[in-house]
Amino acid sequence: MRPLLLSAALTLALAVPLAQAQDSLPDIGSSAGELLTPARQAEYGGMMLRELRNYGYLLDDPLTAEWLQTMGTRLGSNSAQPRQQYTFFMMKDRQINAFATLGGYIGVNAGLVLTAEREDEVAAVLSHEIAHVTQQHVLRGVERAQRDQIPILLGMLAAVIASQQAGGNSAGNATMASIASGMGLMQQRQIDYTRSNESEADRLGIRTLARSGYDVDAMAGFFERMSASMRGNDGGYNVPDFLRTHPVNTTRISEAKLRAEQMKKDTVVLTTEVPGGVRTERVNPSDPGLTDPITRRNNLLLPPGMQVSVGQLSRGSSGDFDWARERLRVLSAVTPSELTREYQGLARQKGGLTPAQRYGQALAQLTTGTGGAAGAARALAELNDADPGNLWVALALGEAESRSGQAAKANERFEALLREHPGSRPVALTFAQILNEQGGQAAGQRAQAMLRPLLSQSGNDPVFQQRFARASELAGDAHRASEAYAEAAYLNGRPEQSLMQLQALKRQPGLDYVTRARVDARIETITPTVLEMRRQGVNDPELERR
Repeated sequence: MRPLLLSAALTLALAVPLAQAQDSLPDIGSSAGELLTPARQAEYGGMMLRELRNYGYLLDDPLTAEWLQTMGTRLGSNSAQPRQQYTFFMMKDRQINAFATLGGYIGVNAGLVLTAEREDEVAAVLSHEIAHVTQQHVLRGVERAQRDQIPILLGMLAAVIASQQAGGNSAGNATMASIASGMGLMQQRQIDYTRSNESEADRLGIRTLARSGYDVDAMAGFFERMSASMRGNDGGYNVPDFLRTHPVNTTRISEAKLRAEQMKKDTVVLTTEVPGGVRTERVNPSDPGLTDPITRRNNLLLPPGMQVSVGQLSRGSSGDFDWARERLRVLSAVTPSELTREYQGLARQKGGLTPAQRYGQALAQLTTGTGGAAGAARALAELNDADPGNLWVALALGEAESRSGQAAKANERFEALLREHPGSRPVALTFAQILNEQGGQAAGQRAQAMLRPLLSQSGNDPVFQQRFARASELAGDAHRASEAYAEAAYLNGRPEQSLMQLQALKRQPGLDYVTRARVDARIETITPTVLEMRRQGVNDPELERR
């Protein structure tokens, strides 16, 4: 309760002077770029991400995370600032929402993907959020705040969400939720996007969408469907959060349609034969971003005279949307019974379950225990026979085989997938999880050896750190396991626990020079964060209970 009251008080104290300053002078230009360096923005964005993870709002699934990040990175490379680093993450919430914050951090609710009818619509929303980042709309919204106030504003985000989502019937909980909700609204008024911001994000976003090979009609189509859902809502309750933070009106939808029509007039239709069918996409021949070669100089790694155009790279829908949506349906479900009823409803629809929905149903059996791993393995084996190159199905089948007592068969399947997809994060992390579940020193050593090549690029990946820690523990490498567990605690929003684990590790006998230097460096980095939290009176609840 104390951190929540602190958050409310700080919001009230900061909101009033900001509102007065905004009412007194017009916004002539912007010095947002001078407020925070890109490195500081990324630091605050990462802090917010860790805090959201601490409250359990993130959905850290390797497969869906890679699908989202791949799509977002492709869109970002075709945006107004292709060199900007973007981090896309998935939220468990089934509310329809997406948001952008400092440092190129963009969050998407699972509910938005479940509501979308195709990948182009998700890409349209991501393009819009990317434009908010490139135009510094988020930073402009808080540029009048002092530098030391920004971490507080970002840090309060998770506390406000937690208070609004808190359960319980006690009057105290209800009162605290109301206070936090009111303070959150006051804060939100300082950073809500203006109509001009939204128009600018739409205009730049649809261009990014087109340059990435997606359907430009998807933006207006998705907004129109969201607006229709609001109009058909009796009493005005349960309005999608996306419409609260990104208000949609008929003018905005019409403008998006007009932009799409104009873009289609300037494009040509290309038809390409792909495995399993034909893909049609529109390309603008006059857009230099689609026709210029990657480099104007000869590439010594390519045959003489060969040039690779940006337009020849991966463009348009990945073909994984249906599988990602069903996986998110399972992982974001509140209870197994609700998920069962959901698939029963889908099965009653015309045509029955699609292959992707059958995959989701089998995944539900595997993850929730309804039906057992053996039944899931049989269903997934049928899907794998029909579509042997589908990585989503193959990984789930390997999990089902291992958990149904077929460990050797599962390991053989995963080894084959590793050879087919070298360096794949989802394959490596899924296989490591299965090996960790099987247990034993040999399994731990295999998992550790498999994950070690990915260690240098996984410093901000809590799933990797957790599984690498368990693998190291099984392999008998206690020092490496302690390091990875401490890193996972930090990335999960528990810096005080991380610091305590590192300090305990430093006292362990037999620590070699390189490991000790690495531990000292992390202690030095994490200590200021812990001290600042203590100064604000924010304590780790798990440590307080001990």
